[in-house]
Amino acid sequence: MVRTVVVVAHEAPTTPGFSLDDLPGAGRMDLLARSVTAALLRSHDIRRDVRVALVLGDTCTVRFDGSELRGLHPDERSTAALVRTALEEREEAIGHVPVEVSPGLSLVRKGLADTLGDTDGPVYQLHEDGQPVADCDPPENPTLVLSDHQSFRTAETELLDDTDARQVSLGPEVLHADQAITVAHNWLDTDGFTEY
Repeated sequence: MVRTVVVVAHEAPTTPGFSLDDLPGAGRMDLLARSVTAALLRSHDIRRDVRVALVLGDTCTVRFDGSELRGLHPDERSTAALVRTALEEREEAIGHVPVEVSPGLSLVRKGLADTLGDTDGPVYQLHEDGQPVADCDPPENPTLVLSDHQSFRTAETELLDDTDARQVSLGPEVLHADQAITVAHNWLDTDGFTEY
């Protein structure tokens, strides 16, 4: 079983020149870093069955593979530094061939459409207007797609519709991306909130 979390980042930098001292000012890199750690970390371990794809500006994707990843820490700054390190290798990524930056960390020149094309299993768009997940059977090998602090753009919504993405809501309150990932993990970990 593999879970894939795809975060669409609209304003995040696609070059490594951003400052680690101002992550909110770097296209909300703070939110993206929290999303990575929410997706991959649990107490004293990494979720080995999870992959994360940060789609930056629909031009490149930084990928984290929990089955191989080393050195991920729970603070925003060190996670943002991993993203910056991946962006430093961007010129080495040729076409759709990824550049392996370190174990479990890579960068590929792909936008949202190609990133979704690389995933297996059903696609679920985490969206406040979706069907409540409490009414859904948890899928095997899901791809969970969510947006950063901005709403999905029209072209992204159309792309998700074309991939038959199912819109699901995680509850009555709108959550930050990292919080939504945590709730989605709980839904999947507990077989739809039924097994603890």
